[in-house]
Amino acid sequence: MWRATRRWPPLLRCLSSDASSSRAPRQRVAALWGNGDYGRLGLGALESRWSPTACPFFLSRAADPPASLACGGAHTLFLTQSGRVFATGLNDFGQLGIGSSVTHTLEPVEVSGFHERVVEVSAGNHHSCAITADGKLFVWGRNSGGQLGLGKGAGKVVSSPTKVDCLTDFRVKMVALGSEHSIAVTDEGEVLSWGASGSGRLGHGPQSSILGFSLTSSEYTPRLIKNLDGIKIKKIAAGMLHSACIDEKGTLFIFGQKTEKGFGRSNEAFRPVIVEEIPFSEEVACGGYHTCVVADSGDLYSWGSNENGCLGLGGTDMVRSPEILKSSLFKLPVSKVSCGWKHTAVISGDDIYTWGWGGANGTFFEEGHSSGGQLGHGNDVDYFEPMMVPFGKNARAVHVSCGFNHTGEQINSRKKLRYWICIYVKRDIEQNDNTP
Repeated sequence: MWRATRRWPPLLRCLSSDASSSRAPRQRVAALWGNGDYGRLGLGALESRWSPTACPFFLSRAADPPASLACGGAHTLFLTQSGRVFATGLNDFGQLGIGSSVTHTLEPVEVSGFHERVVEVSAGNHHSCAITADGKLFVWGRNSGGQLGLGKGAGKVVSSPTKVDCLTDFRVKMVALGSEHSIAVTDEGEVLSWGASGSGRLGHGPQSSILGFSLTSSEYTPRLIKNLDGIKIKKIAAGMLHSACIDEKGTLFIFGQKTEKGFGRSNEAFRPVIVEEIPFSEEVACGGYHTCVVADSGDLYSWGSNENGCLGLGGTDMVRSPEILKSSLFKLPVSKVSCGWKHTAVISGDDIYTWGWGGANGTFFEEGHSSGGQLGHGNDVDYFEPMMVPFGKNARAVHVSCGFNHTGEQINSRKKLRYWICIYVKRDIEQNDNTP
């Protein structure tokens, strides 16, 4: 495993240098790091960041701070406390939802068109969605495989939020977006899926075939997963070619492509199957080809493709069934987990830990600079075991999201600390005015 000397980033020096009172009210700060291409970090530049960097756009809007964020393929969505949505990054398929042909944005732009305040956002590889307070689902972005759920007559690109009318009779609670498919769970615990059905990722059963070869098809409108009928689902996740969900009893179901990459029916589960190794699951996340689950005990399990050490088990060998990740660094139970293409992040206590692909292997280099850094450790090397992302003793991580090769978090920090962060970010931007 690569080991690297930790470099305390300037942002974090600012966080730890201020001795503000512990009684000061906490304020939410959005921090991002990793590949900066297309402005996906929302920092006003194209540069990659190897350590958490506060988003200056929201620092100047303290009255309506970000409540959560969602990192997609090369774009990021932000949801504020008042229910407004902002997007930044790549817009080649309208995934920003701003109704414009602009190719990308360097800082967040507001997304409009919702009839009520938004309570949740989700980002896929090239598509996005939002759920309003009344349980209605709005979608936008790429629709190549029907992943927007708007029917066969919808265009291949939808650049503005559009309500999924066929879900009028449902109250949507949560949505997970994969590469070219989508999954939703309702207030009643019903699960619907739509989009590209290859590898069984939709959970609707075997596909039709000719001469033994599967015919890949799509579901253009949301369809109930019959095998989960009568089972109340509370959590869902969508990866590249597989999906997962957890019912109210903590039972984990998974469907789609299995652990190893490849083709063939023996490597695919077309209907939801129970993962018996984890009897009581609380959280689940699906990455490119790996899966992570948080049990009710706070233990973390991982399995699947282990490229670049994304399972956190200390090596790179593929793991076919769930293995518990035992790390001496975890002082408290794990509460949240998120998976990117080949990297993983969790929240344990108040801290964030990351591991897997750091960007050095298989990333484009230009003038000696890597476009990686999605682990947030001040470098672009791979880590095969969990490593804590330092962001200051007076800050607390409350949310984390992994994109393809960038990561974002929500931090609760003391009010006085935010002022110092703002000073740092403004100076940093001034130093990089010549960024293309």
